[in-house]
Amino acid sequence: MEKTYIHRSPQPITPQYHKKAVNRSASPSFSAQLDEAIQDVRPIQISKHAKVRMEQRGISISKETWVEIGKRVNEAKGKGVKDSLVILKDAALIVSAKNQTVITALDREEAYSQIFTNINGTILIDS
Repeated sequence: MEKTYIHRSPQPITPQYHKKAVNRSASPSFSAQLDEAIQDVRPIQISKHAKVRMEQRGISISKETWVEIGKRVNEAKGKGVKDSLVILKDAALIVSAKNQTVITALDREEAYSQIFTNINGTILIDS
């Protein structure tokens, strides 16, 4: 059978605490953190109603523009926007920022004659 010995030092050992130098430049900036958060954006959904309106009005939106719309709607949502008017070069969309869904779509000609209510944010995308 093996014997175990316990040795005691005459003075208690106290841990040495060293303050670590805080390197503020090593932490990501707010802008970098926001950009990273935006990358995790849920894609914009299109309601059945909006799909029908887009088809009827011949509205076509590129994949890159949809990505930009998603980023901007997410940013608006972060600022408290619930329903937004997204104005594009050739179209206007009503988007629920709360659930990332396009509610309806109008071409720009049609949008000129409309009064938009219950919108608490506007996003301009000129592409």
